[in-house]
Amino acid sequence: MSITAVAPVLIVQNTKSGGPGRVGDWLREAGLAVEVLRPYEGAELPGTLDGRPLLVLGGGFLPDDDERAPWLPATRRLVAEALDGGTPVLGICLGGQLLAHVAGGRVRGNHGRPEYGSTRIRLRPEAADDPLLHGLGATVPAIERHVDQITELPPGAAWLASTEDCPHQAFRVGERAWGVQFHPEAEAARIAGWDPVPLARQGFDRDRLHAAAVADEGAAVAAWSEVTRRFARVCATMP
Repeated sequence: MSITAVAPVLIVQNTKSGGPGRVGDWLREAGLAVEVLRPYEGAELPGTLDGRPLLVLGGGFLPDDDERAPWLPATRRLVAEALDGGTPVLGICLGGQLLAHVAGGRVRGNHGRPEYGSTRIRLRPEAADDPLLHGLGATVPAIERHVDQITELPPGAAWLASTEDCPHQAFRVGERAWGVQFHPEAEAARIAGWDPVPLARQGFDRDRLHAAAVADEGAAVAAWSEVTRRFARVCATMP
């Protein structure tokens, strides 16, 4: 199957500011179409994937925060369908937590030390033969923005990456479903728009976070653009 024949990647965007960013651009550059749905604006999620790969983005919710985000049950159903059918999935931040939740892991709100800004992601030995994360090196920078954490991975999941403050940074469920806690889609420039007041309350200086992310941008782009291209190839080899 050629990559141009793959069904569009269905992207679930959970907040106004949490768009697909450069990951969406990289998927398009790899030859995939993308279909972005914004249920927070009232868009209805489909009842089935119909063969579409799935990308679930971040947001300030827990995976079962259905009262504040009433589209989450439909999102969980799509993730469950993908897991059951072997359809490729990539979950980012909330999306990764939601994948863990659906597959039998555990997520806790306001757990551990928050992470903000460019952070060194440590690749574990299990990543050496992972279809997306192999060969990236010992550490790769990525932007973080979270206060919630996955505290227990799903049974049988491959644990792929960690940081000192948040052990479960990347994992794989089965052969085609990945979750990450960090934000490969976020450019360093986005940090300049973060509200400095809540950051300061948690001991972070926005300008320093921005400067560090700018310094890491080249390495981040090199790594996460390649990971996105690999995900596109996984989508292209769907049965």
